[in-house]
Amino acid sequence: MAITKETRQAERERIARMVLGLVKERGAEASYAVAVTESGLSRSRFEQIFEDYDDLFDAIAHIWFAPHMEVMEEVLQSDLPPNRAMYEFFRRRFVISRDRFREDPEFFTMICEMGAANFERVRSYVDLGDHYLCEVIVRAQADGFLAGLEIDETLSLINQMVSNYTLPDALIYLGDKLTEEKLARIVDTIFIGLSGETGDAARGVNTIRIAAQSD
Repeated sequence: MAITKETRQAERERIARMVLGLVKERGAEASYAVAVTESGLSRSRFEQIFEDYDDLFDAIAHIWFAPHMEVMEEVLQSDLPPNRAMYEFFRRRFVISRDRFREDPEFFTMICEMGAANFERVRSYVDLGDHYLCEVIVRAQADGFLAGLEIDETLSLINQMVSNYTLPDALIYLGDKLTEEKLARIVDTIFIGLSGETGDAARGVNTIRIAAQSD
């Protein structure tokens, strides 16, 4: 029997949440076959909802990343000053991940491992995060910050500076060493010193001699 769009969407969410529950309960990634068995649906019915494991993983990733997407969009829709907007852009996502990690480190680690094993399936969320960050950068440059830098260069520099607060795996290794206060200082430093122009506080990193490979 054909399945309606509304029923299919509801079942996708139900099963994806069920699989997340299985991962938490069992401490291991749940296979497509296990999901079929635990769903309570026939194989043919299940395949109307999820074509394959990649499709199932996409639904799981959508649920996991939804809170991150929501807070990024909230920041973009706000009228916060540029430095505060960038801080909140990173802080709110970091808090979500930190709280999840503290609640259940083993489950969080398992989800990180699933993400790493299926990175091509989560790449779109990384790319969307970069797209949103570019919007924050453009607003900052319109107010005179991050002067003289191309968008792509600025994006790359900032991502490298704050990577410990955006890569969930960092929580596994650094834990409580990552704090909102430290993140605030990093963002302050970005706005004080990151520039492509010569003059005050500009391009300080490029005064460091980069050793040649032959040295």
